[in-house]
Amino acid sequence: MISLADIEDARKTIRNLVKRTCLVHSQFSSDFCDGEVYLKLENRQITNSFKIRGALNRMLNLSNKEVERGVVTASAGNHALAVAIGAEKLNLPAKIVVPRNTPKVKTSKIRRYNVELVLYGDIYDEAEQKAIELAKKNRLTYVSPYNDTMVIAGQGTIGLEILEDLPSVDIVIVPVGGGGLISGISIAVKSIKPKTQVIGVQSEASPVMYESLKAGKIVDVKMRESIADGLFGGIEKDSITFRIVQKYVDDILLVKEETIRKAIFSLWDKERQVVEGAGAVAVALIMESRGLFAGKKTVAVISGGNIEDELFRNILASETRERQ
Repeated sequence: MISLADIEDARKTIRNLVKRTCLVHSQFSSDFCDGEVYLKLENRQITNSFKIRGALNRMLNLSNKEVERGVVTASAGNHALAVAIGAEKLNLPAKIVVPRNTPKVKTSKIRRYNVELVLYGDIYDEAEQKAIELAKKNRLTYVSPYNDTMVIAGQGTIGLEILEDLPSVDIVIVPVGGGGLISGISIAVKSIKPKTQVIGVQSEASPVMYESLKAGKIVDVKMRESIADGLFGGIEKDSITFRIVQKYVDDILLVKEETIRKAIFSLWDKERQVVEGAGAVAVALIMESRGLFAGKKTVAVISGGNIEDELFRNILASETRERQ
């Protein structure tokens, strides 16, 4: 299991290569739920996503032989971009496997770096299996987006920053896909301030961690297309994130696709933040369940901002028309 010391070590490892992102008060969200809401702006991170923290921590801990052979990863986009940047910084070869339907805003950024981009499969799970096969076949190090102790420790540095900036926080809301982000944050938060609640949030369209916790084991779930593509996909059957979430996370809740769209609009309209679907789910939860946060100091982790320009414009236009 990962410890607080591992997360503190990760911060020392990556501190000169990543941003210490802002924690800003959201007046709109605070007024909406009659509490105090703060936004942890990982959409302002390098690559506009938190993923760089974990990817760099893993890659900076590779052995010389592993560096020489190179790495491979699978991703819905943001983790792939983080690995691409890490590979260039460390001058090591990298193969990156993404689903064919990965947003162009993400693939176009990946192509700027000297890596081999492989488009494979219609969903993340298929890309993940392909990447694992390539790792075994070519003796490459597989850098998992979530099922890796070094990756989780890197993501946990967000938890350290939250508690330093707002020691009196009552609730931290975290987007959940494979669980790497909430695993790291929950270990950091619960190790330092055990009474602080850590709540995960997923889309109703892709509720794998939610359903797995209900079942007491990792299960396959029928998924629908989701605007929160960064959270889409299953969980490896042996993923350490499931056990961590079981131990440290207070609850996983679901939000509607429609509410995620409204959250994206509100974050732009009220806060001037460009946020992708996966990054907006924490605010979507506040919009759907305001009573949970009344009278509380809440941090909503805004995990990423890589949204397709056309999709973003469509959301702004449709939500503006609806409110007129």
